[in-house]
Amino acid sequence: MKLKLHVWRQNGPGNEGRFEDYVAENVSEHMSFLEMLDVVNEQLIARGDEPIAFDHDCREGICGSCGFMINGEPHGPLPSTTVCQLHMRNYRDGDELWIEPWRATAFPVIRDLIVDRSPLDRIVQAGGYISVRTGSAPEANNIAVPKANADLAMDAAECIACGACVAACPNASAMLFTGAKVTHLGALPQGQPERYTRVVEMVTMHDDEGFGHCTNHGACQTACPKNIKVDYIGRLNADLRKAKFRHPAG
Repeated sequence: MKLKLHVWRQNGPGNEGRFEDYVAENVSEHMSFLEMLDVVNEQLIARGDEPIAFDHDCREGICGSCGFMINGEPHGPLPSTTVCQLHMRNYRDGDELWIEPWRATAFPVIRDLIVDRSPLDRIVQAGGYISVRTGSAPEANNIAVPKANADLAMDAAECIACGACVAACPNASAMLFTGAKVTHLGALPQGQPERYTRVVEMVTMHDDEGFGHCTNHGACQTACPKNIKVDYIGRLNADLRKAKFRHPAG
């Protein structure tokens, strides 16, 4: 198939960006979206032009490295799918595609489709860990974890920090990401000693990094390739209220 691409090109965070037009030819329906861009880049390099810069690593929908907007939708049109797992059979010959990076103040563009998502890392560094000393690895069944709690923690842990929730949110909020990380540890017995300091520190870092506030649009849940639910934002808010009662000065 043959596609017309409008791709955002930007040399760096201090430069102005612009859309540039490309034609992707001989695209196989079996290619992933990133493989299609690989073919376009090979053509650009062959004629001495700068290739399109985009993030990727595992290309298996696991690492969270890839991600950009396709026709205004984070990761493209398919639900529960990262852009590296989006295949070209979902498009038709002659389609026109607009490809641009995540748009958020907290995610400055590094180059073309690559944005700086390190603010998400700093939210985790602020409290997304368990620092209780556990010594050597304990017997797995020493600490009983109710199945409902284990399932909740595992579901929250599916978040891959790709940033699609931020890109989809009209406020550029990262509360779905933060809620998932808070719930992941807060649902487990090992996470209880730091449960309330964790949520305060992570939300504080979220706000300090320039992310917007959640106003319950729900676009984040729709865009998430791992089906993280807005319920986790509700759990975060409940823990945050309890933390304020426990530590009024926090």
